[in-house]
Amino acid sequence: MKNTFVIAIAMSTALLFSCKEGTKDMPEPEVAEVKTDDFNYLVEQFSDIKVLRYQIPSWDDLSLKEQKLVYYLTQAGLSGRDIIWDQNYRHNLTIRKALENIYANYDGDKASEDWKNFEVYMKRVWFSSGIHHHYSNDKMKPDFSSEYLKELLAATSTKLEGEAFEVIFNDKDAKKVNQGKGVDNVGLSAVNFYGPNVTNKDVEAFYAAKKSPDPKKPLSYGLNSQLVKENGVLKERVYKSGGLYGSAIDKIVEWLEKAQGVAENKAQGDALGLLIKYYKTGDLQTWDDYNVAWTAATDGNVDYINSFIEVYNDPLGYRGSYETIVQIKDFDMSEKMAVLSENAQWFEDNSPLMEEHKKKNVVGVSYKVVNVAGEAGDASPSTPIGVNLPNANWIRAEVGSKSVSLGNIIHAYNNAGSSGRLKEYVNSEEEFELEEKYGQVGDKLHTALHEVIGHASGQLNPGVGETKETLKNYASTLEEGRADLVGLYYLYNPKIQELGLVDDWKMVGRAAYDGYIRNGMMTQLIRLNLGDDVEEAHMRNRQWVSAWAYEKGKADNVIEKVTRDGKTYFKINDYDKLHGLFGQLLRETQRIKSEGDYAAVEALVEGYGVKVDQAIHAEVLERNKQFTSAPYSGFVNPVIVADMSDSGEIEGFSIEQPESFASQMMEYSKNYNNLPEKN
Repeated sequence: MKNTFVIAIAMSTALLFSCKEGTKDMPEPEVAEVKTDDFNYLVEQFSDIKVLRYQIPSWDDLSLKEQKLVYYLTQAGLSGRDIIWDQNYRHNLTIRKALENIYANYDGDKASEDWKNFEVYMKRVWFSSGIHHHYSNDKMKPDFSSEYLKELLAATSTKLEGEAFEVIFNDKDAKKVNQGKGVDNVGLSAVNFYGPNVTNKDVEAFYAAKKSPDPKKPLSYGLNSQLVKENGVLKERVYKSGGLYGSAIDKIVEWLEKAQGVAENKAQGDALGLLIKYYKTGDLQTWDDYNVAWTAATDGNVDYINSFIEVYNDPLGYRGSYETIVQIKDFDMSEKMAVLSENAQWFEDNSPLMEEHKKKNVVGVSYKVVNVAGEAGDASPSTPIGVNLPNANWIRAEVGSKSVSLGNIIHAYNNAGSSGRLKEYVNSEEEFELEEKYGQVGDKLHTALHEVIGHASGQLNPGVGETKETLKNYASTLEEGRADLVGLYYLYNPKIQELGLVDDWKMVGRAAYDGYIRNGMMTQLIRLNLGDDVEEAHMRNRQWVSAWAYEKGKADNVIEKVTRDGKTYFKINDYDKLHGLFGQLLRETQRIKSEGDYAAVEALVEGYGVKVDQAIHAEVLERNKQFTSAPYSGFVNPVIVADMSDSGEIEGFSIEQPESFASQMMEYSKNYNNLPEKN
């Protein structure tokens, strides 16, 4: 019962199955809020965004030396903040600095609708680290005219002209990441990973010609560079000291060197040393050496994620977005949840995968619940709730991986209130009561299974290339769906009750299945405009998993589409058979990954994950109009303030909460302005 209670205080909706080998995915919780303290978690709401606060409950358990380590790591992370802005779009820094100058200096009429609309646009740009929506990737159009912006520019003596001005209002660069089928994804994506006139074929040919020194340990070619054409010749501009983003990277290195000086142990210090070397050289072998050392460095109370890591913003999955998350171990929760990583081999051995796709020796899967102390780059303001790294398949197979759940982020979501959407979309009172009683348990456990077991499971066939090469633009959604399916398969299994993680595995599994199907078939559609295709990797995977199971189970009426009073619901009639379907699909997704079967993944994703039932979509949007709470949430970061002695030594720290979202964003732009507008 104690373990079940601890798990139950976690994330409160099936909309929250996510990770950060996957990307961020934090919509509004569906179920009732879980108030446990008086801290004010809500900062403000605007457009489709809620901005929240989080606390750092483990802070006082750290020694002064450990607190210094956390401080230095957070400063390192923030020092690279401008990088993600430039990666997201080539004009972002120019636009942001102009808008911020207006925001800081305009002394005209601030009661007008135009100014209020300007403020909202400014905040949306801050939240998305650029002019494209953080989740949909669509360019955000302001609710004020170009003439009004010109007035503001003139009134504040601010310069913004040419393409950087025009693109705010025109239809150019409309999509940050374009994952469409049969198009030049690179050419149609505004993300700043490629120079003008670089095409899909250019990228594929360029990296096909690169051969790793050890084919069994392929280097992550393209991870830390921009690919451009100079006089018709393709060339990489490497992110490193003295290279692209060098001025920001030098600041990152300064703080990492301070962090290395207060490392908790030799293994942690050695890993930091390799990360510093990687930033200085840009060498991808050093990156792999660092990841091996970082993965093995599991002792200590403080850990971090830092560098160019996740490839979701690259339409072809090569280039890593800059991100950092600084973490403090949640001692009690980590001990309770360690049972998953301790039993990783059992889960692998008993999975429905083909025998040749199972790992014979699952190694080094560490799992911790952590409390975030600071985030930056692609992890902020919109944050994951779980992370599994490193991404290289060979390191996972030979060394292992680190999986974490961000406990204080989850806690903040649970305490930030609820939209009450759940009752609108459940099919029955019984389904509602099941979600209320077991939904949070299932969501938390699904995230853990997804991270610890899902991403660590399975292996590639000998000679098969990395998934970014074989599955191309479908690699990310396939991987996320595969990990989701691992979690779904084992949520409905008595083993999780044997391990003491739940009190009633069938009820937990049923609640989780209800929520997943409800979300994949209906509720996640509130994020799309009517007529849009599904493009984001996680949304795609939830839809293709759900729609595939619905179609394959039609003959046995496993999932029933119910229409009542003009409203649509999805009712699961046979949970046992649905469990079997999830197992079949898991087996197939692992086969696709293991064999590098591009035709199969294209058929799966395009057939089930992209197109939306327009009638259901219109209905969902209409039903959702009654709810005023924003569908997306993110966070300001607590501010760690160093208390200095007269001699200039740090003698302690205090934790402060920012007054507002705008105040933190303006403070960041003032203190971490480490890149010129053009690179």
